[in-house]
Amino acid sequence: MNEERPAALEEKFVENVFRIFDHMPIGINFVDENGKVIRLNKAMLDYFKFTHDVEGRHIYEIEPTSRLPIVLQTRKAEIGQRHRFADGREAIVHRIPVIDNGKLIGALGIILFGDVQDVYLLAERNRLLLNKLAHYEKEKSPYQAKYGLHDILGDSPDTRACKEQVRRIARSNSNVLIIGESGVGKELFAHAIHLESPRRDAPFVRLNCAAIPETLLESELFGYVEGAFTGAKKGGQAGKFELAEGGTLFLDEIGDMPYAMQAKLLRVLQEREFERVGGKEIIRVNVRVVSATNVELESLVQTGGFRRDLFYRLNVLSLKIGPLRERREDIPNLVYHFLGQIYQENGCYATISQECLAALARYSWPGNIRELRNVVEKIALEAEGRVSRLEDMPAYIRRNLGSASVPLDKSKGLRALLAQVEADSIRQALEQCGGCKTQAAACLQIPKMRLYRKLKQFKLES
Repeated sequence: MNEERPAALEEKFVENVFRIFDHMPIGINFVDENGKVIRLNKAMLDYFKFTHDVEGRHIYEIEPTSRLPIVLQTRKAEIGQRHRFADGREAIVHRIPVIDNGKLIGALGIILFGDVQDVYLLAERNRLLLNKLAHYEKEKSPYQAKYGLHDILGDSPDTRACKEQVRRIARSNSNVLIIGESGVGKELFAHAIHLESPRRDAPFVRLNCAAIPETLLESELFGYVEGAFTGAKKGGQAGKFELAEGGTLFLDEIGDMPYAMQAKLLRVLQEREFERVGGKEIIRVNVRVVSATNVELESLVQTGGFRRDLFYRLNVLSLKIGPLRERREDIPNLVYHFLGQIYQENGCYATISQECLAALARYSWPGNIRELRNVVEKIALEAEGRVSRLEDMPAYIRRNLGSASVPLDKSKGLRALLAQVEADSIRQALEQCGGCKTQAAACLQIPKMRLYRKLKQFKLES
């Protein structure tokens, strides 16, 4: 025969639980089976800044967005859920029904992370730790790729498509040309291509063609023998092609390679062999070349600044990375990532407001991700220890936002705010261009087909 447990036992249970919970730094509240508040620990009281007695009141009276009554009905725990409170703050919470001997006593609400950005910072610290461990493991070999696909942040359709293309490209041994504006992250994609390929365990060697004087570029690529020129090391030195044997050679800023040097590079790509500077021995190599450029090589070919035959050799496979202004959905992830980096580097931490995030999404970013990193660092330094304001942003960005922007509805979530920014920008561009979609696409600096997709998405078609 089942007998109901005395209420005194339930009260004793609650007291024992909260005797422990009151000393914990995470917010915890306990409601009875009817959803009435029995107890809030000190951290929860501090989080909501309650100055009046809330015990005995229904949870909806003090927090209208609570899901504890739903958990009481379903008797199913909700673990690690993202929750937006009535005051607009977002947190990661647990909701757990408390059942003793088959009887529902109530439910616990636990704030695991009082700010969603804390989760991003924790994940970033974990990622940095893993990167350091990987670095130590590969310390004996200096020629290793450092960035995989997991390091390329963003969830926009363009970024996902680029990542998928990297996986396809990586299966081949053919040369790859990466095209994109300065600052979009071309080198990260080159690293990822190598790490996704069968050559991942072989060397990944980098050379910036724009950073090496023309007189030294040949010896950097092909090496030299002892006595080849004044100052040559005793015993000579291997070049980048030799060092990359069996792996990948990444030639950044290939459009800046001197014309005379292009012919020598072409020969290596065709014959897969070369001679060191000052030497006579033929050295055969098995190297995949991944090159990158922020200039239109085809235009250089037309004007005689780049060899047509070399262009075809380099451009067997191509990967075009869109500018940041065409994948604004990636901005929040990048911002949180950079905040974590800045925290790790100098201990500076600031909370980015939705107002600032929406403003960052509205800006055109001519310097792309590199510029965004610089701006986030400035905001973090200006707003250290508090929530950022528009005044913390660089003046040139505030000026470029325009005075005619539509006020943002701060009650919306971040994705809705970004969508609002996009829709407002498209609407304004169409108005300024008299409804001409071609001109509006040019004004927004996006492909015309992208504009058509956005018009359909935001139901702006006439």
